[in-house]
Amino acid sequence: MRFFRNYYLTLANCIASIQNNEPLLASATAVLQETHDRGGKVVLAGNGGSAAMASHVSVDMTKTLGLRAVNFNEADLITCFANDYGHDHWIEKALESYADPKDIVVLISSSGKSANILNAALKTKQMNLPLITFSGFSADNPLRSLGDINFWADSRAYNIVEMTHHVWLLSLLDKLVADKSANP
Repeated sequence: MRFFRNYYLTLANCIASIQNNEPLLASATAVLQETHDRGGKVVLAGNGGSAAMASHVSVDMTKTLGLRAVNFNEADLITCFANDYGHDHWIEKALESYADPKDIVVLISSSGKSANILNAALKTKQMNLPLITFSGFSADNPLRSLGDINFWADSRAYNIVEMTHHVWLLSLLDKLVADKSANP
């Protein structure tokens, strides 16, 4: 039982570490609200568990908040773009096709080193779109320096990083929902 106690404590501490960075949370909620106000959408992308998280968050943003959100998790899109442009470039090519000037991009990578996510970050900057990143593992991972707003989970364990990112993303959504309820 010591494993579980230590696991949950580690996860709780990683999730709670964000509470010491109120300006980061405020900036992220503000830019998401600004995107909603100007009629833009949120484009979310990740690999593996981060892709599943992007799907969950995009549906909740659209359904709960009325903030249009999309993700790139359709098998035909991934296999077509990866086949035609290579795995390292498929997300940036999807951004070229699906992102509009009023949009914001959210990229999620546990390691912060996935080539397709890094290329998508560079494409986002080239398109002059706001970028929020979620990464973990090494504090100096390359993704962490590419966003306008960068969230970093201080862990090298995939599941700890992924669950931390998931909670942080949903907390941003819940904050926007609470603000909307307070100011109907």
